[in-house]
Amino acid sequence: MSGHSKWSTIKHKKAALDAKRGKSWSKLGRAIMMAAKTGGGNVNDNPRLRLAIDKAKSDNMPKDTIAKAIKKGTGELEGGNYEDVLYEGYGPGGVAMMCQAVTDNRNRTGAEIKKIFELRGGNLGSSNCVAFQFHQKGVIVVASDTATEDQMMEIALEAGADDVTSSETIHEVVTAPDAFQGVKDAIVAAGIEPVSAELSMIAENEITLDLSAARKALKLVDALEDQDDVDAVYSNFDIPDDVMAVLAKE
Repeated sequence: MSGHSKWSTIKHKKAALDAKRGKSWSKLGRAIMMAAKTGGGNVNDNPRLRLAIDKAKSDNMPKDTIAKAIKKGTGELEGGNYEDVLYEGYGPGGVAMMCQAVTDNRNRTGAEIKKIFELRGGNLGSSNCVAFQFHQKGVIVVASDTATEDQMMEIALEAGADDVTSSETIHEVVTAPDAFQGVKDAIVAAGIEPVSAELSMIAENEITLDLSAARKALKLVDALEDQDDVDAVYSNFDIPDDVMAVLAKE
């Protein structure tokens, strides 16, 4: 998949490098709150909430904690005074980067993210400086040893997926946002458990990075993801498999 893999696949490769735990419960809880705040507390009518709860359950968040987060989002409990904020900028090598954050203090979060960009060789930009390059898509990643490429093509495309791309390690299924849940359900119904499934922002065009630029870009992504308020980081860079193999040994 070198040269044309999606950012979601880069994140999957990257996970093998750092072996990080999943998002903290505080981040997952805020994601649930914002989903309930913007779309209501009924998972059947709120795909964003359903996805946020699925992620929380996969990280073993207790049911009562999930329930409290929903109630905070709907206003039944106090403590849901958060808002979605999108920060945009450029990283090493001129790559485009977006940070989706959930914060109760926009000024504090903006200042911290700006500092992270500057310390890691990037710069925070103005609104829509890079967002126009991205489109929301559903992305489902399946381990290649759980299904053949033909099986994934048949299941996903029949369920309404836009595309299926396969490598030695994974199958990546890309869908329109409104088709995401149906495709995911079809894959699970076939007895295949996804490695990850999320609504992501996919760039129209990608920049392929060499070893030096890849090191710097991944360090910036790590630093942004470690910021307490950042929920997701999106970018338009690709790291070829041979470069990723070198990084994996470092």
